[in-house]
Amino acid sequence: MRGLNVDSDSLDWSVFPDFVGIRDTQGYTVRFNKLRLNGFKSFVDPTDLIIADGLTGVVGPNGCGKSNLLEALRWVMGENRPTAMRGGGMEDVIFAGASTRPARNFAEVSLVIDNTERLAPAGFNDADSLEIVRRITRDAGSAYKVGSKDVRARDVQMLFADASTGAHSPALVRQGQIAELINAKPKARRRILEEAAGISGLYQRRHEAELKLKGAETNLTRVDDVIEQLAAQLAQLARQARQAKRYREIGEALRKAEGLLLYRRWREADEARASAENQLRERTNAAAAAETAARQSAKARAQFESVLPSLREEEAIAAAVLQRLTVQRDTLSDQETRALETIEMLRARIDQLGNDIARENGLNRDAGETIERLEWEAREIAKAGEGHDRRLEQAAESSHEAAGILQDRETDLSQLTEDVARLAARHQSAQRLLDDNRTTLEKSETEAARAKTQAGESKAALTKAEADFAAAGVEEAAAVATADRADAALVAAEAARAETQTRESDARVQRAQAEGEASALRAEVSGLARLVERDTAEGGHILDQLRVKGGYEKALGAALADDLRAPAVGPDDKSGWAVLPGYANPQTLPDGVLALTNYVSVPEVLVRRMGQVGLVDAADGARLQVDLKPGQRLVSIEGDLWRWDGFRAGGEDAPSAAALRLQQLNRLVELKRDLEDANARAMGAAQAHDALNTRLAELTATDQSARQARRDADRLVADANRALSRAEADRNLSAGKLESSGLAVSRHEEEAMAARKSLTEAEKAAHELGDLASARASVEDVKMTVEAARITMMSRRSAHDEVRREGDARLKRSQEITKEVSGWKHRLETANKRTAELAERREASELELKDATAAPEEIAAKRAELSDAIDEAEARRKIAADGLAQAENTLRDATIAEREAERTASESREARARSEARADAARETVAYASERIMEAQDVTPDKLLETLDADPEKMPASNVIEGQVNAYKRQRDALGAVNLRAEEDSVDVQVEHDSLVKEKTDLEDAIRALRTGISNLNREGRERLLTAFEQVNESFGLLFSHLFGGGEAKLVLVESDDPLDAGLEILCQPPGKKLSTLSLLSGGEQTLTAMALIFAVFLANPAPICVLDEVDAPLDDANVTRFCDLLDEMTRRTDTRFLIITHHAVTMSRMDRLFGVTMGEQGVSQLVSVDLKKAAAMVA
Repeated sequence: MRGLNVDSDSLDWSVFPDFVGIRDTQGYTVRFNKLRLNGFKSFVDPTDLIIADGLTGVVGPNGCGKSNLLEALRWVMGENRPTAMRGGGMEDVIFAGASTRPARNFAEVSLVIDNTERLAPAGFNDADSLEIVRRITRDAGSAYKVGSKDVRARDVQMLFADASTGAHSPALVRQGQIAELINAKPKARRRILEEAAGISGLYQRRHEAELKLKGAETNLTRVDDVIEQLAAQLAQLARQARQAKRYREIGEALRKAEGLLLYRRWREADEARASAENQLRERTNAAAAAETAARQSAKARAQFESVLPSLREEEAIAAAVLQRLTVQRDTLSDQETRALETIEMLRARIDQLGNDIARENGLNRDAGETIERLEWEAREIAKAGEGHDRRLEQAAESSHEAAGILQDRETDLSQLTEDVARLAARHQSAQRLLDDNRTTLEKSETEAARAKTQAGESKAALTKAEADFAAAGVEEAAAVATADRADAALVAAEAARAETQTRESDARVQRAQAEGEASALRAEVSGLARLVERDTAEGGHILDQLRVKGGYEKALGAALADDLRAPAVGPDDKSGWAVLPGYANPQTLPDGVLALTNYVSVPEVLVRRMGQVGLVDAADGARLQVDLKPGQRLVSIEGDLWRWDGFRAGGEDAPSAAALRLQQLNRLVELKRDLEDANARAMGAAQAHDALNTRLAELTATDQSARQARRDADRLVADANRALSRAEADRNLSAGKLESSGLAVSRHEEEAMAARKSLTEAEKAAHELGDLASARASVEDVKMTVEAARITMMSRRSAHDEVRREGDARLKRSQEITKEVSGWKHRLETANKRTAELAERREASELELKDATAAPEEIAAKRAELSDAIDEAEARRKIAADGLAQAENTLRDATIAEREAERTASESREARARSEARADAARETVAYASERIMEAQDVTPDKLLETLDADPEKMPASNVIEGQVNAYKRQRDALGAVNLRAEEDSVDVQVEHDSLVKEKTDLEDAIRALRTGISNLNREGRERLLTAFEQVNESFGLLFSHLFGGGEAKLVLVESDDPLDAGLEILCQPPGKKLSTLSLLSGGEQTLTAMALIFAVFLANPAPICVLDEVDAPLDDANVTRFCDLLDEMTRRTDTRFLIITHHAVTMSRMDRLFGVTMGEQGVSQLVSVDLKKAAAMVA
């Protein structure tokens, strides 16, 4: 930043325009008084930031929450992007909690604005101060209030936009925004011009208007569709009305046919009722006779039934006696069978007991033999067990001795194996060391050779890079020269284009004025000519042959009046002006009176008349009237008339038609003359405008070509710079590679020498090691010795185990023998007892057999007695059964006769019931038919017959009438759905159709109004934007020159001819440098240039508040001083209140008041304030 030190006191502020007037014409002035935060980010407690006049500084360590104040200000102004709040979601602005504080559920920021001058919009202009509040609650979203009134976010955004500020105002400069402005695209930079022009809300309003226009056009399309639908619906309703008429005709015929059918069915039902009642009487008499016969048959059956009980009782007694005797006989047969079975069973039991006694005796003999054999085996086992302990002890000692020898041999083998393993490991290590050293040697030699090759290649590349660098320098110089020439051509083209564009604008205005004037004159000439032509078409008036000077039309009209409408005629015509010779002795006018013919050219036929008309002043007319001779008259310019006979007429009366006609003719002549002049001027203006348009198009093409050449030159410069940088980088890279290759050659040669030395040492160490093969052979010999010792130990252990197993087997068998002997002895004792019991049971069975043998004879004697008694009971039962059967047959015949009588009576009753039901049904049918007639026609059957006007005897059958009814119904159903309200609906639809046609007209008017409004918005926006552009451009150039101590800078609209769509490009030329864009300057130069642009915007349209967040960070102390001086001057000349967030001590010292942001608790910000002016006054 050296070379940029300029004293801010040298700034000539008188060159800047009156920004206050511009501000007042573009928006309204607001003053921010206080910002209150509650639960917003790190400001968990309610915190007030007083925003007073002048410079307010905010200081504090990094991360304490200073930038949260700027974000809170933007948030309350309607910022809705979470990324602008450095969060992932909008709820991230709510305090999330700290180690000592719980999280909050809401955040609230309020901004207090001074409104004592009542300059706010009408909806918010009720109080001296406005408090805008935005509150966000978790899971509930944001809410806005202005005062106590709930408002929308857009209302708040438009409120601040109309005040030339807002959440996206360029006056709210956050950290890094200077860089964003520098790196922004031209169209993004245009926003600062919009702020300066006070049209920040233009795009929003235009967008809303376009949305309304789109909605109106959509509604118009929908209305057109609905109108077409309603037209189709009207046609459909007309068809439905005709269908409804046909439906009513069919319905009327159907109602008459249904009435005939109802009456016919009622008449048929009444006839059926009479027939049913006659049949009922006949069947009632038949049923009474049948019931009498049934009662007589029942009486006879009852007599027969009274005899049956005694006969049935006798038959039952005889059968019971026979049954009892038969049962006794069957019982004796069963007893005889059981007695024979008992005898056979006892005989079999005696035989079985004898066999059991013989078997027990044999078992006793076998038990004695078994006991003797087991005792012999026990004695033999005792003999074989003598000396067992001594043999077992000898086998154990032998086994222990063999195990000790095996352990010694295994210990020797283990030690020898370890020695051989260590020797093998040393051999492997030595071999691996040899392999590694050989590999390292080969690798080092290979890398050294490769490094030497690369060194040669790097040397050649370095030579080529130096040649390329020199060529790139030449190309860069040529490209710079080309860019300078393109810059000069562009400046010249822009100047010529701007001059021509100004001239074209003036010519366009002149052409529009001339064409407008010509169009107005043309319309007036056309209308007046039509009026004159219409009057001329009425006939050949003498008036058409007159020529009068302008201003004398009323005088001529007063002199001739309606006589001017008479035509010039020949000698034979009856009415009109005829040519007469002049007076023989002409009468002179009074002294001092001029004849009107001096101002009027008249035909010959009017010479005699006009020679007697004088022109005087209105004040002299009455005085000179007395001097008039017969036939003379005086007139004034105003149209007053004085005749010789004493008649006078005032000019204030309505002028005559002739006077008006003369005025119209004179006016027409003047207008035609003026029209010719206007057409000539319009043609000249059009030719000049067309020539300037052509010239402007040529200059625009030239300007575009110059811009393209400039862009091409810039691209060539950039390409040359890149080529130069690339060549320099290649040269540096080649030099580095060359140096690296030399170092690599040295390093790899040293590594190769070290590897040869290590290989020699490794080979020597490998030769000094012992013989590994002999060591492994000795290990195999020891292994064989160990195996032999192990076999000996296992054989002796097996012998020991065999001796032990034999002793255990003998002991086990001795125990088993003892147990078996005891068991056989116990069994021998119990066998004697069982033999005695079997003998006793056999004697008892023989006694039972003797008693059972006598029972069959007794049973045979009893059976003979029962046979005689059974024969007698059978004869008695047969006699009783025959008598009972005869009585039952007689009763059955009587019952059949009774049933037949009952059946006949029942059939008669059923026939009577059917007749009764039929009669009831007929009566119900008649009643139902009457009810149907009453329900359908609301009359009785007789009245219905009268209304039908039909002869009952000549009526067709009901089925024929029903066929007619069905035919009418089919015709009615064939019509389908019928809209009986079609005529009424048609009227309603027609009303709706007419209403929509009217609405369509309203929509078309609204669309035209919206398009006009959008056009007006665009026109006003362009005018204000161009005005602001000129002011900001002028101020920016002056500020840049003062800040940089010279040089020049300007703003250029690019990318579009429409200012509303164009981008803003910043062209700068610091002292001693060429003209370039902002992005090619250094960081400090960019910062100063951006500040110059921001303050140029202030001069055009000061924002009510400006927040600068650490914008002085890139500046040195000298430039920070100039920056502060500029801020002081801006506070003196504007009403803007500045809020400066800084870490720079110089900036802090220049503030009017300081707010410090601290973080006493981790994650919780607090605000403290110091008024530096009051503090300085207290110190003084």
